[in-house]
Amino acid sequence: MKAQQCFSCGAPQGMSHFEGRAETLRVKGLERRIDDLSGWECQMCGEVELDPGCSDRHTNAGDELVIAARKMIGEEMKRIRRKLHLSQKEAVALLSGGGHNAFSRYERGEVLPPKALMLLMRLLDRYPHLLADAQTLAEGADLRGFKTTVHKEHETLTAS
Repeated sequence: MKAQQCFSCGAPQGMSHFEGRAETLRVKGLERRIDDLSGWECQMCGEVELDPGCSDRHTNAGDELVIAARKMIGEEMKRIRRKLHLSQKEAVALLSGGGHNAFSRYERGEVLPPKALMLLMRLLDRYPHLLADAQTLAEGADLRGFKTTVHKEHETLTAS
């Protein structure tokens, strides 16, 4: 059995060589299985160092998953925005406050949107009638006399 000192915890003979291992990577609900991995694993601290060829395959698979997840989220954002009949410019002004280019990059999957924006988009997807409430609140209305209303399906709120 091949063994060497662990580069992480320093355990003498802690790193043992392995071959033929498989690992499944998961990102945002997507999965990719990588077979036939080899490398070193510390029996003391659990640190793993993959052999060079395996490390490259592992890194590439992870990168591909991240890109696929970004594209999936971008397509979801575009679908929701279109469902709400908003242009990118309108969506930016109402929902994110960022620049038009940022929203475009979210939809193309180049950049992940902020979690709060994604949550808001998913809520509006589930409850599209709340878009009218968001528009009312975004108009900068004086909310000092604002009255809360228990929402029934498709009921909108008003500000005085």
